[in-house]
Amino acid sequence: MTARSTRCTTAKTRTSRLAAVAAIAVVGSVLLTACGDQTEGGSSATPTKDAGSANAAPLFSKLPADIQKAGVIKVGTDASYAPMEFTEGGKIVGVDPDIAAALGKQLGVEFKFTSGTFDGLITSIYTGRQDVIMSSMTDNKKRQEGLDDNGKKIGKGIDFVDYFSSGVSLLVKKGNPQNINSLDDLCGKTVAVQRGTIYEDTFKAQATKCGANKLTIQAFDTDAEAQTRVKAGGAVADLNDYPVAAYIAKTSGGGNDFEVVGNQSDVGLFGIGVSKDDTQLRDAIKEALDAAIKDGTYADALKKWDVSDSAVKTATVNAGQ
Repeated sequence: MTARSTRCTTAKTRTSRLAAVAAIAVVGSVLLTACGDQTEGGSSATPTKDAGSANAAPLFSKLPADIQKAGVIKVGTDASYAPMEFTEGGKIVGVDPDIAAALGKQLGVEFKFTSGTFDGLITSIYTGRQDVIMSSMTDNKKRQEGLDDNGKKIGKGIDFVDYFSSGVSLLVKKGNPQNINSLDDLCGKTVAVQRGTIYEDTFKAQATKCGANKLTIQAFDTDAEAQTRVKAGGAVADLNDYPVAAYIAKTSGGGNDFEVVGNQSDVGLFGIGVSKDDTQLRDAIKEALDAAIKDGTYADALKKWDVSDSAVKTATVNAGQ
């Protein structure tokens, strides 16, 4: 498992959920949630061709008629997760927007990103406010089937087009003053994490394992808040996807705030979330991803952010566990 999950009442793995992030990182992902649609403002467009010329794109005809007419695919994201998606100069940038731009060239439409809270993203698909989710969200069975943490059905679920692979890593204060090298080292200590993510689930599982040697979990609405807690010494570790953790360690405080410790675990897939009722859009995105992999634009997007090791070889649907 990896990637971010939801927040609020839950329902990645952000796995297997990579934010001027040093700033967002310390100033500031599913499981499904019963939260309302919280996606709001802060939109940023990833330009491709305009709708008038989109019919020249190789896969334009594969799109649903309403998307063709609009010339836009509305994307819900939580733009606080550098280098996957974050806000810089008033625009949403990062790995996901660059991959979306590559898909847009194949489909002949614009992927328009709007930032909101992570735990409201799946609901934004249910309500039709967004067409897709692209937010480092781990593809897992609970999200596919619309189940909460207890296996209770709370929604239709969504489909995923899997586009990225990642494991999770511990992020600790620079110098690792508490000598944390694995999850087992956290017993008897306090950790910070973004609420509703698979990372919170991982910490909860570890807390059970710790037993009487209690692991205290402090959950926050954003990962930036969790990072701030670790930096201040109020918690010994945060948990994130490896590319995100590595980016935070490299950029926050000029590389002087954090470091990544231990080995990656729970390798899984990030997916582009699509309504189960919109199989035509899902299949068009899958085909576009395969085309972008083939022509090299997908690889270029990953190389730009130094995350090439997380590339998938082919697009898959609902391959997450």
